[in-house]
Order: sequence, then structure tokens, then C-alpha cells
Amino acid sequence: MRWGTIGQVSSTPAAAQRLRDLARLRRVRDRIDREYAQPLDVEALARGVHMSAGHLSREFRAAYGEPPYGYLMTRRIERAMALLRRGDLSVTEVCFAVGCSSLGTFSTRFTELVGMPPSTYRRLASEAAAGMPSCVARQVTRPVRNREAPVAEPHLA
Repeated sequence: MRWGTIGQVSSTPAAAQRLRDLARLRRVRDRIDREYAQPLDVEALARGVHMSAGHLSREFRAAYGEPPYGYLMTRRIERAMALLRRGDLSVTEVCFAVGCSSLGTFSTRFTELVGMPPSTYRRLASEAAAGMPSCVARQVTRPVRNREAPVAEPHLA
């Protein structure tokens, strides 16, 4: 049996570890997708996959382009957008339905991702989505991920 170079021999365990880490990150992402309305924090997510919170945050960002908390908030805002389009719940009811415990934090994050406050979105989206199939409305109104919504430039007369 012929042995490879030191680099070849030592890279195999590292590659196997990387695959295990990616599988754990996928489990965290799937848990966020499923349990977005539950009280989740990075420490609890990290404990669930036997990682430290710092390591989870770094690896999650490297794999998905945003930290776990940012991904969770994006999921919550996507769901909030769908509930607001329906028009039968108040902004406060939607805030708590998607798992946010602070109306201020919810409104701030919603405005950052969508480009307008939730109350404005609720009013405009219910008008714009009238008669549109929900699957199309969801795709067209999806929030901007990994960057803030573009800021409208003021119009000077």
C-alpha cells in the first residue's frame, strides 16, 4: 500500500469534518425554517447541534451569507409579509404571530428589509395583490436578503 503526501492524508479528516459541519448548519437552517415563530436564539440553536454560539454564527454566515439571527428575522419578515397581505390581522397581531416579542424591533427590521413600515406595506399590498394568486404575490413581494432595501431619494422641487 502506498501512502500519499502529508497534505493528502491530513486533508481527508478536515474534509469529513467540513461535511459534518455543513450537515449541522443545514439542520439549524431547517429548524429556523420550521420554528421561526418560536422563541429561538443563537445559543439555543448552537446547543442543538453541539457547537458554540460564536462558531455557529461564523460558519452559518460563511455558508449562507448571513448570521443565524439575520436568517431567522428574514424568515419572520417573509411570513409577516404574507400575513399582512391577507389584511385580516393588525400589525401588532402579525408581529407576535411570527415570533417577535418587540413591536419596535419588528417594525425596524421590517422597514430595513422591505423598504417601508409594516402598516404601509399592509395597506399597499392588500390593494396591489387583489386578484393575484398568493404564490405569485409571495414571489413578487419577497424581501431583499443580505442587504438593506434601497432608500428612496428625496424629490426636491
